[in-house]
Order: sequence, then C-alpha cells, then structure tokens
Amino acid sequence: MSKTFSIIFRISLLVLLVPFLSGCGYNRMVELDEGVTAQWAQVENAYQRRADLIPNLVSTVKGYADFEQETLTQVIEARAKATGVNIDPQNLDAASIEQFQQIQDGLSSALSRLMVVVERYPDLKANQNFLDLQAQLEGTENRIAVERKKFNDATMEYNRYIRKFPQLIVAAIFGFDKKEYFEAREGSETPPTVEF
Repeated sequence: MSKTFSIIFRISLLVLLVPFLSGCGYNRMVELDEGVTAQWAQVENAYQRRADLIPNLVSTVKGYADFEQETLTQVIEARAKATGVNIDPQNLDAASIEQFQQIQDGLSSALSRLMVVVERYPDLKANQNFLDLQAQLEGTENRIAVERKKFNDATMEYNRYIRKFPQLIVAAIFGFDKKEYFEAREGSETPPTVEF
C-alpha cells in the first residue's frame, strides 16, 4: 500500500507543479538564449562578408602593386586567421569574444596597411573594380557595426530577463548564465578609415 501511495503522491505532485513550471520562464529563457546565438551568427556572417571581399581586393591591388608583396601577404595571412577562428555560440564568454575581436582587429590592421599602399597608386584608386570593392567594404563595415549592436541588444534582453525574480532561480537551476557583450576596444571610437 505504501508503494501505491508513493506513486499516487508523485503523480499528484507532478500534476500540481506543471502549471507552476510552465510559467517559470524556462521557455522564454530558451527563446532569448537562441536569439543571442542567432545574433552571434549574424555578427560572424558580417565579418565573413568582409573576409570574402578581401581576395578580390588583393587581386585588384596585386595588378598595380607588384612589389608590395609583403603587405599583400600580411592581408592574406590575417584573413586566413580571421576565417579560421571558430567560436561556439553556446560558450560565449569574455575570453572567446576577446579572442575573436583580436583576430578581427589583426585583419583590420592589415587592411589599413594595404590602404596606405593604395595611396601610392593613383591609377588603382581610379579603377572601377577597385572603387566598387571600396564601396562594398565600406558597406560591410557598417553591417558589422549594426550586427554587433543587435548582438548586444539581444544579449542585454537575455541578461535582463535571467536576472529578474523569479527567473533567476530557474536560470540558476538550469544553468542559464549571463552572456558577455561585444565591447569596443580602446581607441575604437573612431572608425577605421577606408579612404582611397
């Protein structure tokens, strides 16, 4: 009889807890967590677009600046590093975002050096293909900024939700941890110059 009572008690307890658990915020936490993950993918997508433009840019510059091989090699190597980094969106922490940002900054730096080289070649600056690539690169830099902002907005909404009561209890039980923001580096308040 006590075994039957135990089973009936557990089923009754489960039936009573279902309405409480459905309103605990778990599903909303999952939605917000997925939103952060999806937005991180958009950030990576914008950076990938920039990386995809670089081979065309290098090819165009190479035709005009044959003896600037060292700069072109640096750009190609920085691009390879940038496209080779894989950040797991489920483990976005300060260290992984910092690693991602350092590699992207390396690519930005290499591109800046390439732009200095371009200044020495007026024919290149007048080339229509180069001008088109310049416009695409500028647009991509804007997309990167927009996607980073959207990522931070999604992260803020998620962090705000899991820190409210009673969600913070459910978040602690199910391991919903605070996400890190994509923060600007010192000196980054001035955008990179893409003037040719």
